[in-house]
Amino acid sequence: MALGTAVAEEDIISQPTMRAAVLDEPGTALRVETIGKPEPRVGEVLLQVTACGVCATDLHVIKGEVGFPTPCVLGHEVSGVVEAVGAGVVTCAPGDPVVAAFLMPCGFCRSCARGRDDLCETFFGLNRVRGTLYDGTTRLYRTDGSPLAMYSMGGLAEYAVVPATAVFPVPIDLNLEAAAVLGCAVLTAYGAVAHGAPVRPGDRVAVVAVGGIGQNIVQMARAFGAVQIIAVGRGQAKLDVAKRMGATDTVDSRATDPVERVRELTGGDGVDVAFEALGRPETFQQSLAMVREGGTMVAVGIADGAATAAVGITHVVRRSIRLVGSYGGRTRTDMPALIRLIEAGAVTVDAQISTRVPLDDAGRVYEALDRGEVVGRALVVP
Repeated sequence: MALGTAVAEEDIISQPTMRAAVLDEPGTALRVETIGKPEPRVGEVLLQVTACGVCATDLHVIKGEVGFPTPCVLGHEVSGVVEAVGAGVVTCAPGDPVVAAFLMPCGFCRSCARGRDDLCETFFGLNRVRGTLYDGTTRLYRTDGSPLAMYSMGGLAEYAVVPATAVFPVPIDLNLEAAAVLGCAVLTAYGAVAHGAPVRPGDRVAVVAVGGIGQNIVQMARAFGAVQIIAVGRGQAKLDVAKRMGATDTVDSRATDPVERVRELTGGDGVDVAFEALGRPETFQQSLAMVREGGTMVAVGIADGAATAAVGITHVVRRSIRLVGSYGGRTRTDMPALIRLIEAGAVTVDAQISTRVPLDDAGRVYEALDRGEVVGRALVVP
């Protein structure tokens, strides 16, 4: 059954239901409604959602800046308790507290076979293009039988189905709500620092835009041994959080030229690695200009689909600057490593949670994110 094929209404009515925040079409408000409760199939896990992180990538879809099928259920940064498992799942069991990664690897494509879960062809070809799981169908339906696309697992709901390849046990001492941010913000930061750069002990680093992902890049760079971490952002509140997460210096880009200030802070040399975590042409160009000769600029922020940034070709060539894109971590290897860092106390998640709202307020918290009012990470708690 393809995403666009409805099921019989009487079959849906006879099934259990749940509440979910639905986006009918780009540019409209999220609307909470009652839909069918999903069921896991072979190799899948059904979670009762404890929390879903509020991410700017979802916001791009809401605003129509990134194409995705609608109507749909967004939300891709999820923690919860295992409700049920499909056939063949042996890595978790009902009752287990878990976190789910937004990059849900199929495990079989060419990219997965070479350890590049972050480039999983099935994930991008089916989930990100068609809004389905890997049999080519969605798990979400309205009560009239019409299908709803899934952005990753569709976590802005009371329940979510996730491929078992993207589900991991949460450490006993970690707050299960806060653990949701491991699924995107922390995993994305880990991928950028461990693989995109990579950051080495003694490096000097700049992080441009210190929202949810940028703050995690700060603390990840600290964990990987960076000796100078310069947080660049707009407004003191976010910079203060970045300082608590491990930034050695902060730069308010509203008050000073961020490129000049970063170079001043590094004695005129520039940084070994600059991370751009916003996805705007101006911050992309600024990040590239902060990098020293032989250094690396890592682009992490997702942009409006039509956005471009001018790059000085000769500058990049003569100074041997590396320009790297980093979309996320390598789920099956990076998430266990992240969990070990948390268990060792090298990385924290609780400190970045600034807001918790119920499912009914999901639309309003994304509007606040769009206005730049969310400091750290907000959670929707169904």
